[in-house]
Amino acid sequence: MRIVVARCQIDYAGRLSAHLPMATRVLMIKADGSVLVHSDGGSYKPLNWMSPPCALAEGTTEDGHVEWTVTAKAPKGKTPDTLRILIEQIQHDSQHDLGIDPGLQKDGVEKHLQELLAEHPTTLSPGLSLVRREFPTAIGPVDLMCRDGNGQSVAIEVKRRGEIDGVEQLTRYLELLNRDPLLRPVRGIFTAQEIKPQARVLAEDRGIQCVVVDYDALRGLDNAEDRLF
Repeated sequence: MRIVVARCQIDYAGRLSAHLPMATRVLMIKADGSVLVHSDGGSYKPLNWMSPPCALAEGTTEDGHVEWTVTAKAPKGKTPDTLRILIEQIQHDSQHDLGIDPGLQKDGVEKHLQELLAEHPTTLSPGLSLVRREFPTAIGPVDLMCRDGNGQSVAIEVKRRGEIDGVEQLTRYLELLNRDPLLRPVRGIFTAQEIKPQARVLAEDRGIQCVVVDYDALRGLDNAEDRLF
């Protein structure tokens, strides 16, 4: 991983345009090719980023400033997304070998919930069939990759409690998976034992289906005779 602290200006052009005026920021260039722009605030989420596959080219402007241009791979005939980073001053530049990451170790309930849903994918949607658990991508594994009755790819993110960060995570997976001509179009399902209202609104606004599941019912511990309704 390369970490650069620099005074820079960021311009993104693609499905929309975004501009970050000149300021000091942290630039992260990961081994998988992704480029992330962070500020000293705003929690964990980058201000802007480019997901792989993409290419980074370094050059200089006419006035001698360093300029990085990050270009995403685009389907034939489509205009690629670009992230232009104009660097006024570099305060820190270092390379770090982080080695192979063992991956996120999920807590017991979340892991078991994923296993149960892998065995019973139709719990989430009729006609759904499992392709693979922990489907690998350049930015981490998708919990469940499935296909629906029409053969469309479905990426599923499983959480114990569904919050906005989980929706953001699935959004990044979908953005990357939909660049693969062998998989697209890929739709998403966000599932949890409980989904927060704000997370549901965000997911549905992005075309992601939300499904609340009952962990005990999946384990066969739910007794219908004990219910009032």
